[in-house]
Amino acid sequence: MDGLKKMSETLDRLDATAIAQKIRTGECSAKEVLEITLNKIAAYNPSLNAIITPLYDQALEAIEDGLPDGPFSGVPFVIKDLVVSVAGIPSTAASKLMIDNIPDVDSEIVARHRRAGLVIVGKTNSSEFGLATATEPDLYGPTKNPWNPKHSPGGSSGGSAAAVAAGIIPMGHATDGGGSIRIPAACCGLFGLKPTKARITAGPEGGEPLAGMAMQHCVSWSVRDSAALLDATAGPLPGDPYYPPAPNGTYLQASKTDPGRLKIAFSTTAPNGAMINEESAKATRDMALLCESLGHEVVEDSPKFDIETVQNGFLLVFQANTMANISRMNGGKLPKEGLIEPLSMAVAERGMAMSATQYIHSLQSLHRQTRNIAKFYEQYDLWLTPTLATPAPLTGYFKSDETDVDKWLEQILGFSPFTFLCNVTGQPAMTIPSGLAKDNLPVGSHFAAPYGAEEMLFSLAGQLERASPWNDQRPSMDWMNNQAN
Repeated sequence: MDGLKKMSETLDRLDATAIAQKIRTGECSAKEVLEITLNKIAAYNPSLNAIITPLYDQALEAIEDGLPDGPFSGVPFVIKDLVVSVAGIPSTAASKLMIDNIPDVDSEIVARHRRAGLVIVGKTNSSEFGLATATEPDLYGPTKNPWNPKHSPGGSSGGSAAAVAAGIIPMGHATDGGGSIRIPAACCGLFGLKPTKARITAGPEGGEPLAGMAMQHCVSWSVRDSAALLDATAGPLPGDPYYPPAPNGTYLQASKTDPGRLKIAFSTTAPNGAMINEESAKATRDMALLCESLGHEVVEDSPKFDIETVQNGFLLVFQANTMANISRMNGGKLPKEGLIEPLSMAVAERGMAMSATQYIHSLQSLHRQTRNIAKFYEQYDLWLTPTLATPAPLTGYFKSDETDVDKWLEQILGFSPFTFLCNVTGQPAMTIPSGLAKDNLPVGSHFAAPYGAEEMLFSLAGQLERASPWNDQRPSMDWMNNQAN
């Protein structure tokens, strides 16, 4: 036991790449790492409520059957309970409607996770159907932010972000249809990158989730873990509707290579007029100064486009797709009251009332505004903004019983006025940990890049991580002891 405790202390703050290396060299075994992880889950998860479907027996079985020799062989990992499938395990989207939805096959990204050697130890909490920027579904209850349990870890990938921030695992799967990788990463002090539209296949189940706006990848402590995982999971399946150009090299190599001198625009003013908290704005200004100190040209500027058209189009796409997902599980109809949350019902009802013509017009309007935004990147390499208007809100700030869809949209885009733009345009974007605000809450800075330019993002992220490391700034978790007392 003392040996396992000592090993746990050794592994405690290592990223997935370093843990895999120790397993590879025989300094520890995959079974020992799994045991340490399960001990952490037992200690932290009852308070956090991050992992809602344990897969501990399956994890041990995968190790005993022999793991592939991948970049993360033996490293524990979690899958968000939204969108993707793990064969034989309920895929609920945090909804009572889907508790009996048990897929027969892994999603392709899960198969690629397994081929990379990752050991799946559980599925993590999400908001119902990913609609909220918090993780507080009626089905599973709220997930707590490891930095401050009174606050949300963000959403909808809050379960994965909380598990990583608490140190249970070094990285975890996340999805992003309007910011759901970057929002919880910022709320929990993590690195989070949303890849370019279609960079990772949505197969075999889907073609272009949310009209191509939704992507998936991970939240992590280190840049190199995110880069190496994207190397392992990127790419289409035969028959995918489209896919972006392949990178020139590997994302991992890009993360180790300084990007050269970039021209970076920055802004602390939200396009939709949302009020930006001073701590969030200061983190962006400080990040701009850090970039300038590294030799980059930094200019205050922002793209010009019709924000009202973009927000309206974004809402229409969400409405239609929410209704489609719900009706697929319920014979083409709206479900009975109580099977989905009031907010989900209200959004689905709006989707049902839409015509096909409205939907096509909304997509066309979004494409026109995407072209307007893309022109901005003919002048600049990147656009730097706050990730969020404020640090993580209190639990309960976002209401699942809200039935005013317009009010819901105003609330979530008031909190996250920048992230959804890159879902609309398909651009890659990342959030970088940028220190702590009051109440011990992390703040993030957001970088958006041109279509297909993940290498540039990873290069800058690696440079920033080396210049101003964030890995040692972690939540103490002492609040759990106080809670127990």
